[in-house]
Amino acid sequence: MANILVAMSGGVDSTTTAYLLKQAGHNVEGCYLRLHGHDKKHQYNIGMVKRAAEFLGIKYHVLDLSEEFKSIVYDPFVRSYKEGVTPNPCVLCNRNIKFGRLLDFAKSLGMEKLATGHYVQIKDDLIYEASDKSKDQSYFLAQVSPEVLPFMLFPLGDKFKKDIKAFTLGIPELEDFSTQRESSEICFVQDTYIEVLQEHMDVNRQGEVLNTKGEVIGTHQGYMHYTIGKRRGFEIKGAHDPHYVVSINPEKNQIVVGDKEDLDAKEFRVKSLNMFVDKQKLEASVKIRYRSPKLQCEILIDEDKKGAKIVMNESVSAVAAGQLAVFYQGEYVVGSGVIA
Repeated sequence: MANILVAMSGGVDSTTTAYLLKQAGHNVEGCYLRLHGHDKKHQYNIGMVKRAAEFLGIKYHVLDLSEEFKSIVYDPFVRSYKEGVTPNPCVLCNRNIKFGRLLDFAKSLGMEKLATGHYVQIKDDLIYEASDKSKDQSYFLAQVSPEVLPFMLFPLGDKFKKDIKAFTLGIPELEDFSTQRESSEICFVQDTYIEVLQEHMDVNRQGEVLNTKGEVIGTHQGYMHYTIGKRRGFEIKGAHDPHYVVSINPEKNQIVVGDKEDLDAKEFRVKSLNMFVDKQKLEASVKIRYRSPKLQCEILIDEDKKGAKIVMNESVSAVAAGQLAVFYQGEYVVGSGVIA
């Protein structure tokens, strides 16, 4: 029996996580994280956590990390779009908040493990893909510090979402947890990221669309509306073929568009390197976005181990600065880096 803190959001996955650990005989406590300023959402979620905790007969905590979240996750999110970069806030949150500050809190309570409802596994002291590939979240955990892996528990990693929903539907006290609407990927974004940015700056400044030769060929709504690979939302004079955003110039409020082939790259660099294996050079596969396929590559790590050059076996499309490149060997995560 272990002392385990469960990160509880009020949703079906974290509630089931707490239930399974409690049923297995562990000493379980829950913790809800207050990270942003959407008070109505917090009020509802905390109510659900309270209900689950009362049913399970466990203690629960509400940990306010909103100041840390703002400085570590939210402000960099806004700043990245201003700089013409596409951020990945969930990755920052997992590394610094959930498996950083929350883990510290768990240890302060005398807890031996921190459990979450993520669909991912730990095998051989490495992050391993979930059995349910449609829900696998190994990509989003690939920046967590290697030192935290021994403290992490993921009871849903070998399970399937449909079975979790069916399981809770069979328990009257938990039935409506499984019928809730799924939470959005970015917790502080209600509808679109543009609405968040509009609270801080003017995102609707019309600007120029250039082709890859540097010629002005149209107009756009404001560079923050666009990410690498986007093919809609701008006007091009007399264009018949599809055009894709290939680069963004925030200083001049310009976007550059080109053919689909102009998005192809054979190599790129990453920074903020986070490796789970100690090698200077290795063969692996890489995902450059959460839903992108794995493609074979060679990873050439810098001497200072802070960055690396990624050389692809075949071209990869729409490599976007700010997004995470995650390296796999089979189903194991061997490291990751932020695309530079």
